[in-house]
Amino acid sequence: MWTNTTLVVASGNRGKLKEFSKLFGDFAVEVVSQAELGVASPEETGLSFIENALLKARHASAKTQLPSFADDSGLMIPALDGAPGLYSARYAGVNASDQDNMSLLLERMKHLSGDNRKGCYICALALIRHASDPDPLVVVGRWKGKIVDAPRGDKGFGYDPVFLPNNLDQTAAEIDPQIKNQLSHRGQAVVELRSLLR
Repeated sequence: MWTNTTLVVASGNRGKLKEFSKLFGDFAVEVVSQAELGVASPEETGLSFIENALLKARHASAKTQLPSFADDSGLMIPALDGAPGLYSARYAGVNASDQDNMSLLLERMKHLSGDNRKGCYICALALIRHASDPDPLVVVGRWKGKIVDAPRGDKGFGYDPVFLPNNLDQTAAEIDPQIKNQLSHRGQAVVELRSLLR
């Protein structure tokens, strides 16, 4: 049973913060960002989404003395050997914009078609009750789809304008945000995490 009322989000990504606030909206917790508490992000040195999520959550919890959760997520394209993968946010460079990253992805995929355009969003979410928590809660969500030829929609962030989820005819940036939160990799991970907190 979860008894804390404050969770620190170990992220400065405004899009993620907005989604997490909505996803935890009816849960009895206050979600605050580490930036609001003056905590900078650590260097992401993990070799997997799970490792990076744990690293970020432990860092935020150590700095704030509060329970914290972190997301590490990205888009994996099998035909590109899993790229952009762990480097999704900085695919086109350290300070690259979402548009820069999408443009590079589309350039690298311009000669690919059919099943070679398949992709999967992955979200690893880790919750740390305290910095040395020996039993962190870790969940993973996956959202499969394909990459379209050009960006469509303006409701998402990251690669959402080029990601067409399976069984939908709209990109992740075209669908209603409430529907996205129910279907997405992040939404799936949060639902599972919430069930573990009850």
